Amino acid sequence: MSHKRTRAEAMSHVYLGDNLPILKRMPSASVSLVYTDPPFNTGRSQSRTRIRTERDPAGDRTGFQGHRYRTVRGPTRAFADSFDDFLAFLEPRLVELHRLLRPNGSLYLHLDYREVHYAKILLDTIFGRDCFLNEIIWAYDYGARPKRSWPAKHDNILVYVRDPDCYYFNTDEVERIPYMAPGLVGPEKAARGKLPTDTWWHTIVPTNSSERTGYPTQKPMGIVRRIVQASSRPGDLLLDCFAGSGTLGQVAHELGRRFVLIDNNPDALDVMANRFAGMDGIEFVRSRD
Repeated sequence: MSHKRTRAEAMSHVYLGDNLPILKRMPSASVSLVYTDPPFNTGRSQSRTRIRTERDPAGDRTGFQGHRYRTVRGPTRAFADSFDDFLAFLEPRLVELHRLLRPNGSLYLHLDYREVHYAKILLDTIFGRDCFLNEIIWAYDYGARPKRSWPAKHDNILVYVRDPDCYYFNTDEVERIPYMAPGLVGPEKAARGKLPTDTWWHTIVPTNSSERTGYPTQKPMGIVRRIVQASSRPGDLLLDCFAGSGTLGQVAHELGRRFVLIDNNPDALDVMANRFAGMDGIEFVRSRD
């Protein structure tokens, strides 16, 4: 007999609150895919001020065809990104994520060079070394360029599976990318493109993009879409317990998946409320924990 979902089970949920008690209340083996992007422990506050321009003859900048514009500053979104012991903060949450994954489920943990090596050892302990699938390198070309070291222009995404013998992974659903040297593979292969490897070249969210929400550290939909396409099916439940601007939720909704998003920053909840305005089947919950 097939199980008919209740209304609550068929909906997606966005929670404002500490993610650990919320995760502990969720049923075991209920989530097919976790993609989460915790604070990187940079030791400083992360913030972003949204800026737009308006036509104004007395404005402070000149634009196309010599027209004058003035700069209008919008709200500043910010969160603290500093922990005395980052791994002690992360470990109980990773334990819960391991419990929540279905037998064929996957975890994508998005970090940077500061913590990824320590998190890899921690995940080997929680999941088992045989459950490590990939380390994805997301490479981009934006930001500061120090003169005394090679500029850091990539993030790391660790991929672990709940069971190394039966995890879901479907490359047929993944959008193909152009060959870097199409002349070497022939016209047929060049026209079809190739599957991505474990190194992904993808721009950050451009400042003038309609995708941009103004939330600091927002991740591009193209990165998250590739993950969702490869490691989940339509109808699956997806989870991000450091949801930020809610990119996983938007991608999941567009691809026919359900989602649970959690964040303890009221700014994040405001951004997600605006981002999901007009979308059906999404409930916003303020946790009392």
